[in-house]
Amino acid sequence: MTTPLRTGRLRTVLRQASRTIARAIPWRRAAASGVPPTRFARNGPVRIAYDVRGHGRPLVLVQGVGVGRWGWQPVADRLARRFQVITIDNRGIGASDSPPGPLSTRSMAQDVLAVLDHAGIQRASVLGTSLGGMIAQELALAHPERVDRLVLVATLPGGPRSRPMPLGTTYLFAVAPFLTDKARLRQFVNNALGPSTLRRRPEIARRLAAAKFAHPQSEPAWRAQVAAGMLFNPLGRQRHITQPTLVVQGSADQVVDPSNADVLADLLPDARVELFDGAGHLLYWEQPRLFARMVAGFLTEPATSPRRSTWPLRRAS
Repeated sequence: MTTPLRTGRLRTVLRQASRTIARAIPWRRAAASGVPPTRFARNGPVRIAYDVRGHGRPLVLVQGVGVGRWGWQPVADRLARRFQVITIDNRGIGASDSPPGPLSTRSMAQDVLAVLDHAGIQRASVLGTSLGGMIAQELALAHPERVDRLVLVATLPGGPRSRPMPLGTTYLFAVAPFLTDKARLRQFVNNALGPSTLRRRPEIARRLAAAKFAHPQSEPAWRAQVAAGMLFNPLGRQRHITQPTLVVQGSADQVVDPSNADVLADLLPDARVELFDGAGHLLYWEQPRLFARMVAGFLTEPATSPRRSTWPLRRAS
């Protein structure tokens, strides 16, 4: 018969062994917690991290500057109820490599292609926000056979067609080097949300700030991503993108001038604009349920919809 002392020691040994195994096989911890395991694709020497959740028609989500896969937290699981959702860490952030030197939206579009190849996906819809929207446009131009539909959120047409960045954000970029890390993070978070959201639901800003703090990005990588967005210029070739496209924009966006949505939609042969009234740059953090429902409807409905409509700002749930 095992004595109580030996039983206690046995339990301790088993607990320690369990922790050792969990550290050695991190994907098991991820699966148990409901977080998809990280996979890695390669674009030449650059390793790109991604994950896959859900079942159905493939939908790739591509983030903007300074945000990794974690940025889709409000909507990824909602969309995975109807689609096979693939979320990516762009090069320069998260678990993806951060190669030295300049970045470009074209090279990052090739990263998305490498992920599709690695995941065995021949054709997918692509949802890109901000810089991710530029990457999505590049992918559709370079590899139209791999793109089903496009959702372009709070993004630009590129080059001289783009409307200038709002003055407040221009000023923030200018003073950012002189701010402390915490003050800079807080200012950029506040700038990414609509004023009414900051006033009525400050918990969203707190959640977003905590997520950014938990997933830091090096300053050189951040600057390289910013430069890639600033240099994006397809020279109006969006006229050759024939895939049905949904252009989504918050009316209170302080990062991307909202008038860019109509400029971009006018370039695209088959596009419509959905305006979130009162929402800021990260509108899917402010209105996750509405955003997911709107995207799912667009990706599944064959009928042509009006070229422009407006969604009122509501309390997120």
